[in-house]
Amino acid sequence: MRIRRGEFERIRSVLTEAEPEEPMTAREILALLDEHGEEFDSAHRVATVLGRRAERGDVEIIREQPYRYRIGGTV
Repeated sequence: MRIRRGEFERIRSVLTEAEPEEPMTAREILALLDEHGEEFDSAHRVATVLGRRAERGDVEIIREQPYRYRIGGTV
């Protein structure tokens, strides 16, 4: 599965604007994206996009249950 152009940038933009106090789950991020008018298919899609960017070092994955995500430049 290939990441569509701009998905990470859309997630990062919303999280930067929202300034969350704590790392967020994919489901929480999906709800926040929806509140900001950004459409994503599922929390799984959000997790996929963030997981792939974590391989590049742009995202920190906190491997608790459930996983939480912190994007560089945000909490």
